[in-house]
Formats: sequence, C-alpha cells, structure tokens
Amino acid sequence: MGRRYARESTMKLLYQMEMNSDFSQDIINLFFENNSFDEGEKKYIEESIHTIVENIEEIDSHIQENIRGWDLHRLTKIDLCTLRIALYEMIYREDIPIEVSINEAIEIAKKYSTEESAKFINGVLGGFVRRRGKNG
Repeated sequence: MGRRYARESTMKLLYQMEMNSDFSQDIINLFFENNSFDEGEKKYIEESIHTIVENIEEIDSHIQENIRGWDLHRLTKIDLCTLRIALYEMIYREDIPIEVSINEAIEIAKKYSTEESAKFINGVLGGFVRRRGKNG
C-alpha cells in the first residue's frame, strides 16, 4: 500500500503503546501478528517505532519547544503520536524531504484527528523547521 499506510500504521501502533504505557517489543510483535504489511512497510514501521522509542525524550523536547503555551501532556495522544512520527522523519531520515514529512503529518491529522489539529501540527512542525534553520 505504501509509505502513507506505513505512517498511519506507525501512528496507530505508537498510539496503542502510548495509551497502554507499554513500549515493549511484545506490543510490536502483536501488532505485526494482527496486521498485514509488505516488507517495505514493515521495515519503515519497525525502524520508526524503535527510533522514536529510543529517542522519545529528545523528540518530545522538540515538540515542547514549539507548542507555545501548551503542556505536552495536554495534547491529544493522536496529535502527539503524529508529531513524534513527523519529527522522527525530520531528524533521523535524510531520505525523506521535510516538506513530505510535514504534509503527511497534516494529512494524518485531518484523517484521524481534526482540522484544527492539522493546523496546530503544521504550526508546531513549521516552528521546528524555523528553529532548526537558526540553530543549524
């Protein structure tokens, strides 16, 4: 199905992990047992989840820096997971253009959250890009 399906599936898995406060390999294995993916999708999901979980504090700190007047824990879990995936791509995946990561995050938010969330996510990611540009 492609990269968008893999991103949406990553968001669903990350959401499940966040809701259960369980970031173990068992949850990942169960997710793959209950869903069907081609090799490329599975590779993207595994790499994404492992990198996000290993670097969650750094990723969350970038989110916190760019959500003016908000606390990270007040974000909806779907929006938080969507932001984590986009920032993972923007920080750790040089093969994915930043514009693609932002656009995909907006589309995921429109589909699984709200139009307001899509605008919010666009603003947060735009803020990250601007800060990163200033700081190299």
